[in-house]
This record gives sequence, C-alpha cells and structure tokens, in this order.
Amino acid sequence: MPLPDRMPQLDAAQMDAAQKAAFDEIVGGRRGALYGPFVPALRSPEFMRRLQRLGEYLRYDSALPPHLREMAILLVAREWTQDFEWSVHAPMAREAGLPGAVIDGIAAGTRPAEMDTPAALVFDFVAELQRTRGVSDATYAKAVAAFGERGVIDLVGTCGYYATLAMIMNVARTPLPAGEAPVLPTLPR
Repeated sequence: MPLPDRMPQLDAAQMDAAQKAAFDEIVGGRRGALYGPFVPALRSPEFMRRLQRLGEYLRYDSALPPHLREMAILLVAREWTQDFEWSVHAPMAREAGLPGAVIDGIAAGTRPAEMDTPAALVFDFVAELQRTRGVSDATYAKAVAAFGERGVIDLVGTCGYYATLAMIMNVARTPLPAGEAPVLPTLPR
C-alpha cells in the first residue's frame, strides 16, 4: 500500500498570489501543466519558478543528445528509486532511441551489457559521480572529448537537477501518475 501524499495538488482557493502566478507560468510554458515534483514545489513558488526554468533548459535545450540526456535522468531516478520520474522518462528514453535493454539494465540496477560508446560513457560518468561524488581525470577527459565542456556541465546539471526532483518527490511522497505501478526495486545500500 503506498504511503499518503504529503503535499497534494493545491486548488486555486488554497493558493496565494505568488503561487497562482507560478502556477500560471508553468501551465502557460512548455510543460503545459503542473504535475509531479512541481506540485509540492509550488509550496515555495519562487523556488519552483527558478527550478522549472533550469529544468526547461536541461530537458529541451541541453547540449546532450536526447537519448543520452534521458539515460542520465533514468540513472538518477534509479539511484533515488524514484518511480514517478522513471514512469515519465523511461517512455521518453525509448522514444529518443535508447535501447530497451539499456533501460531494463538501468531499472535492474546493473550495467547494461551492450551500449554504444557514448551511452557507456554517460553510464560510467553518472555511476562514478553518484558513487564517489566526483569523477576521475580519465572519466572527465573522456567526457570532455565526447561532449565538450558544455556537455559535461549539462550532464552534471542534469544529474543534480533530477536528484533534486527525486528528493522533493520522495519527501512529499508524490504518487505515480494514474494507472502506473512502481517498477524500481529498492537497491541495497
């Protein structure tokens, strides 16, 4: 049985002026709706506005190709056992061309056996960053050679941004979208 949502959707009568303005901004932007991590984040409207603008850049305008960006998001969702993020981004990763075997390996908490060189580099970079809280000179050099410095910063930013969203949703106990079931088993720590 899922735990209760700590910060459910506010209705318009519950919102103050700053929350209404932030709500209107996100609904009127590329996202088109207030959902997922932005539901609890609306409790701090200026934080939510700034957060979603960063996310808009990372999701739509990042230097990383879409399938690699989505792969990084899935790696973070897996690390945080964040099923809402997984349920949104696994289909996007498939649509962007990330092979199902890679997605399935990430879901299982294992290194997928068959990845092309850029995907293997993203996997290794993100896994090392999450495990050691940094990256070695060798990993850094490979990432800069493959993605450039902007790409490395966008990759790190993607990891940090989606970790923030995962923490918000884990604390708020944001429920999965209707009709979705959890797919990520808790990994041993």
